[in-house]
Amino acid sequence: MTEAALKAKDLKAFSDELLMSKVKDGHLKFLEELFDRYQRKLYNYFVKCTQDWEESNDLTQQAFVRVMKYRHSYRSENRFEIWLFQIARNLVRDHFRKLKVHKNQLDFVEEIPDRMEEVDTDRLEKEQVLYEALAQMDPDKRELLVMAKMQGMKYEDIAQIREISVGATKVQVHRAVARLRSIYMDLEAKHNG
Repeated sequence: MTEAALKAKDLKAFSDELLMSKVKDGHLKFLEELFDRYQRKLYNYFVKCTQDWEESNDLTQQAFVRVMKYRHSYRSENRFEIWLFQIARNLVRDHFRKLKVHKNQLDFVEEIPDRMEEVDTDRLEKEQVLYEALAQMDPDKRELLVMAKMQGMKYEDIAQIREISVGATKVQVHRAVARLRSIYMDLEAKHNG
C-alpha cells in the first residue's frame, strides 16, 4: 500500500504490523499512531512492574525511542505487540539493574491509574494490600503476574515474550499466583489484626 493511500485512510483501520512496517521503512510519522495505541498499556505495565509512577513515564518514552532506534530489527511476520513488550521487558530489567537493589517505592496516593471514579473504601483497602503484596514479590514474578493477570495477555504471548514454553509459562503463573495469595493473606491478617 502506498504512503498516499495510507494518508487518505484513517490510520486506526490499519494493523499494528502494517504501521510498523511503514516505520521500519523510514516513515516515522506512523509511529505516532502506534504510540497512541500502546502508550497507556505500556505505562500501566511499567507502573505495575516498577511501582514508580514517574519512572514509568520515562520508561514509556524510552520504549518508543527503542522502537524507533531498533525498527530495522522488527520482522513483519511477528506481532508488533509481542516485539514491543520484549522491548518493555528489557527496559524493566535495565531499570532494576540500575537500581542494583530493588527498593519498595510504592507510595499510595489518592489516585491509582485505571481506578473508577467512585471510591469503594473496602475495595481500596484490598487493592492497597494487593499492591503491597506485589511489592514484596520478586520483580520477575511480579512482571509475570502483571502480564497475565493485570494486562490480560495470553499465555502464548507471554511465552513468546519471555522466550519459554507455554507450559512453563502456565506453571510459573500458577506458582506466582500462589505466592501472591500467600503474601496477600499474611498482609491482610496484619492489617485486620
